[in-house]
Amino acid sequence: MSTTPTPKPSPVVNHDELQKVFNQFDANKDGKISVTELRDVLKTMGSSCSEDELKRVLEDIDTDRDGFIDLSEFSALCRSSSDEVTAALELRDAFDLYDQDKNGLISTNELHLVLNRLGMKCSVDDCAKMIKSVDSDGDGSVNFEEFQKMMSASLMSNDKGSKP
Repeated sequence: MSTTPTPKPSPVVNHDELQKVFNQFDANKDGKISVTELRDVLKTMGSSCSEDELKRVLEDIDTDRDGFIDLSEFSALCRSSSDEVTAALELRDAFDLYDQDKNGLISTNELHLVLNRLGMKCSVDDCAKMIKSVDSDGDGSVNFEEFQKMMSASLMSNDKGSKP
């Protein structure tokens, strides 16, 4: 007997569920999530972020600028588009694919290695030129912020199509 799968309902988070999740982040139970608590939870979930990345995340979420995430700010974060969260995670995964030594930078050699593994035959010189074209701080490598800008610019040019 064949049955048609029922579509999964959209996730609706009620206040009690939201409070439980918030409480898991709020390790010291002071009613707010600090940058340290955020780092610890992300680390537990398998994500490794630098202190600067954590501070940027906190700044984005912390609308009242008190240095902490309260329940209402956390709630707003949970209501944010899951597409945006998914896209951000996919971008981080893509960056991590190239960052072979996990130092937060994509070097010419790492780019060369990964592109060749993916079947794209590029010389080291070609890879150096690619790195240089997006290396805004001039350190000879691409950091995550530069990678984000490069990918955003790439997506924007693809969205515009081939208009003269």
